[in-house]
Amino acid sequence: MSIPKSPDPAKLVVSVFMKERQVFDQIFDRLEAIAGPCDIISKWLDFDFTDYYYQEMGAPLYRRLIAFKPLIEQASLASIKLATNLLEKTCLDGDNRQVNIDPGYLLSSRFVLATGKEYSHRIYIGQNIYADLTLMYTKKGFKTLEWTYPDYASQAVTGFLEKVRNKYLLDLKERKNL
Repeated sequence: MSIPKSPDPAKLVVSVFMKERQVFDQIFDRLEAIAGPCDIISKWLDFDFTDYYYQEMGAPLYRRLIAFKPLIEQASLASIKLATNLLEKTCLDGDNRQVNIDPGYLLSSRFVLATGKEYSHRIYIGQNIYADLTLMYTKKGFKTLEWTYPDYASQAVTGFLEKVRNKYLLDLKERKNL
């Protein structure tokens, strides 16, 4: 018989991409209001893995990844996704988004993104939101899966997530020593 135990808290990581970089400055404080203070932020990354968003947002697109200091309960991911969806809506240009905000969480063993889109490998987590297992962590580092988006498979993203994972492991160690 398995004995249920509380899951470890997770490190919240949010991907933000947009055409106009100044949009990031307009929403950064609001992201911190949702998630708490920023812990680690990536440099600007080119978003050139797909043209899927070009019709709506234009091109070129740029991305930043943000990891937040407070560890979160894994169950809060759906609520965070809904909050970031509302933030996206405050940045509409007509019917078009100016920014795409994708929250996810990192554990020592995996990186999970939140989405409103159902698919065979996505698990329903409540509030009309699904969890997408995006990357797994092995002894060799982050491992992509058959459905991992190419941008999340890139060295720029996995390298950033390695830094976040290292910080997360320190955060967990500190938390257990309290």
